[in-house]
Amino acid sequence: MYDPDHPVPRWSTVTMRRVAEDPALADAALRYANLGVAVFPCVPGGKQPLTSNGFHDATSSARIVHHWWQRNPDANIGLPTGAVSGLVVVDVDVHTAGSGYAAFERSRASGLTEGWGWLVRTPSGGLHAYYPATPEVEQRSWQVPSAHVDFRGDGGYVIAPPSRIEVNRHSTTYDVIATAHHPIQRLDACRLRQFLEPPRRLPLRPDVPTIGARPDKLADWVASRPEGARNGGLFWAACRMVEHGHDYHESIAVLGAAAQTAGLPEQEIESTISSAYRIASRLSATDAAPTGSRLGPIRPIEGIAL
Repeated sequence: MYDPDHPVPRWSTVTMRRVAEDPALADAALRYANLGVAVFPCVPGGKQPLTSNGFHDATSSARIVHHWWQRNPDANIGLPTGAVSGLVVVDVDVHTAGSGYAAFERSRASGLTEGWGWLVRTPSGGLHAYYPATPEVEQRSWQVPSAHVDFRGDGGYVIAPPSRIEVNRHSTTYDVIATAHHPIQRLDACRLRQFLEPPRRLPLRPDVPTIGARPDKLADWVASRPEGARNGGLFWAACRMVEHGHDYHESIAVLGAAAQTAGLPEQEIESTISSAYRIASRLSATDAAPTGSRLGPIRPIEGIAL
């Protein structure tokens, strides 16, 4: 429900602090809207949306926002992340299972998360680090439970300051604790996720033969495939492995780790390679295939140099 006629959100390093200092949630929500920031109401003291379509109903229309908070003056402020607001958020969790601060500090030391615009302390003692969204690049929300770090991008939302949450029967506020005095940088969510959750290498079978130069090149090429070209690239490479006499288990060992590096999940990797081998076996079993025909790839992919 984002209002396309409203000005683009006018963020700055002091915007959030100024809004967060407003003691009345209704006034803060209206300030967000007047800045061109789409918001929506959530239950008082909680995170559940009060609108029927959740964050999809977010709007920067001051009239609608005023009406929402006039009906529920203590409603918390939901802020959709991603292209709608121009913001993405790294959510550092703190709970009984563990803390994400160590993982966040490692990522910051590696240069992946150091360019935040402002930091918000959450009622649980965790952290929301805000970054500018990358224009025209979709970065979907994800979670890495093992690191206790989540990413809120397209398809997600956060509860924004000065909202309040009930923790141990006490009302605790989302507080802005720092604004940037350093250059603000966009976040590469894909690289951050790979850093926090490195792809698990599939184990090599003891009977896999020594890997030659061509499989190495295929693996390097598969690992470099961008989103949208990963599955097709893996299928193409698996077909090449078939043509050169490599069996299924060798392709899993050689191409599987490379495909995980590119970002494909293990189940999809195995399914794609199995499909390539199934088609290759079917074609090789018939005499109808023209002499010299190649398996699988289409002409535009055939032209890629390895």
